[in-house]
Amino acid sequence: MENTTTTIPRATVCLLTPEQIAGPYFRNPKLIRRNISEGQDGIPLVLRLNIVDAMTGEPVSGALVDIWHCNARGAYSGWSKVDPDKEVDVSSIGSIPRTDDDTYLRGGQFSDNRGAVRFTTIYPGFYAGRALHIHVAVRITAGNNYLEERHVAWVGQLYLPEVASRSVLNAREYQGRSVSPLSNEKDHYFESMGRDASTLNIHKIGRDSHEDGFFGHMTIGVDTIAVSSQIRPEDFDKYTV
Repeated sequence: MENTTTTIPRATVCLLTPEQIAGPYFRNPKLIRRNISEGQDGIPLVLRLNIVDAMTGEPVSGALVDIWHCNARGAYSGWSKVDPDKEVDVSSIGSIPRTDDDTYLRGGQFSDNRGAVRFTTIYPGFYAGRALHIHVAVRITAGNNYLEERHVAWVGQLYLPEVASRSVLNAREYQGRSVSPLSNEKDHYFESMGRDASTLNIHKIGRDSHEDGFFGHMTIGVDTIAVSSQIRPEDFDKYTV
């Protein structure tokens, strides 16, 4: 996988980005939207992901890219009443019962003809026992419609660079926790599935302060005919809304 801010040349062949677990907080709210923040407090994050075919380097257009992550306090929508300062079983979908119907910090976009999707969100916080991360799932569709035939090609987690995360976690919205996040290096999933290859490129939007927010970007190489072992098509139906 390559990280770049430029259009991927057609001759480029990208590395296949490693898959990671979907985690317990996966759901399918069927929200096609660019701004997923829903007014959540936190440092702004503008996220651009480029989806490319790992075999050819060609942009993958029309892919449905879903992202989800916790808020500044470590809570996920749908599980807002779960205490993020206590470790839970994060190994599988459905391992933690939902507590509410909130939908903040979740949404999907169809990739454009350059394979790009863009999201406006906030810099994620963390929950006990994990480093800061953002979940991503890529579905290959027959068209820009949820009802068209589709399959899940790739599921992963994107990590945040330590330097940027330290400055963010000092901000008011992220303080007052009884636990500390794991560093990327001490997170089992970061260590075993991708390491720096799964870390976003992050840049401050403002020249002098992080308070104006960050721009994050990554190119994700997927096998478009592969079927993910992490989320099955029926999971999207079972865990809808």
